[in-house]
Amino acid sequence: MIQADILKPMAVLAAWTMIMWIWMYATRIPAINKLPKPTEPGADAGWTGAMLEALIPREIQWKAHNYNHLHEAPTVFYAVALALAITGQGDGLNAQIAWAYVVLRIVHSIWQSTVNKVMPRFILFTLSTLCLMALTLHLLLGQFH
Repeated sequence: MIQADILKPMAVLAAWTMIMWIWMYATRIPAINKLPKPTEPGADAGWTGAMLEALIPREIQWKAHNYNHLHEAPTVFYAVALALAITGQGDGLNAQIAWAYVVLRIVHSIWQSTVNKVMPRFILFTLSTLCLMALTLHLLLGQFH
C-alpha cells in the first residue's frame, strides 16, 4: 500500500466537494420549490443550470458555481497528487503544498458561496493555482531528473 501524506489533503478536498454538493442542494431545492409553478404540463422538464440562473437568486447559484469549479482545476490536483504519491514524492514539502492548496480551495469555496467579491476570490484562486503549479513542477522534476 502506498504511504504518502499527500493522500490526506486529497481526501479532505474530495470530502469538501461532497459538502459543497450538500450545501448546493440544501439551498437550491428550496429556491426551486419557491418558483411559480409552470402552467403548461412539462414546462419545467429539462431545465439546465443556465436556465435557473435567471430564475433563482444569485446567492443561491454561487454554491452551484463553486461546486462546478471544484471539478475543474482540482482534477489536475488529484492527478498530480496521486502521481506524486505513487512515485514516492508525496511527503514533506509536497504534502505541505498540497495542504495549502486544499485550504485555499476551501476558503475560496466559502468566499464564493457567501460574499463572492471577485478580486479576493481571484487572489485565492491564483494562490491555489500557484500551489498546483509548484506540485506539477515537482512532479516533472522528479520524472525528468
